[in-house]
Amino acid sequence: MTDAAYIIPDLLQPDLRLVFCGSALGAASAQAKAYYAKPGNKFWPTLHAVGLTPRLFAPHEYPLLLKLGIGLTDINKTQSGNDDALAPEHDDVAGLVAKIERYQPGILAFTAKRPAQVFLRGSFGLKAPPAYGLQPQRIGSTHLFVLPSTSGSGVRYWDIAPWQALKTLVDES
Repeated sequence: MTDAAYIIPDLLQPDLRLVFCGSALGAASAQAKAYYAKPGNKFWPTLHAVGLTPRLFAPHEYPLLLKLGIGLTDINKTQSGNDDALAPEHDDVAGLVAKIERYQPGILAFTAKRPAQVFLRGSFGLKAPPAYGLQPQRIGSTHLFVLPSTSGSGVRYWDIAPWQALKTLVDES
């Protein structure tokens, strides 16, 4: 799949410390052409709260993350909306593996269980939903990490502790 088909481009480059991967852009993010742009999404406040960013970034400032060694992508780059509205045939596991192999970030962190489960099932044949935290699987030297969703629709599963554990892993890497 080419970048031209993407709603917004990946934010990737070689040697990133960390890449976040979601399911797909939500409707507000697709409209704003910015990652995690829906008011009430905890992504940007969480990055700052755990110390991954030196200040609170606004969604439209997402390109500045590259200077911090952080990238962004989604497993589905051609659709937007809630997870239950996404067509599984648009999930591009092979494409994500190729990006990780090409750019070799230190950590690939899934920002919810759905993209992690899709990826781990497609890449490693795992059937059970993954636990939050560091996973035993790797893509080359890239660690895999699963986080609770920052979306307002995932509020009942919200826990900042895995995000804090991710920050510790980033600092140790």
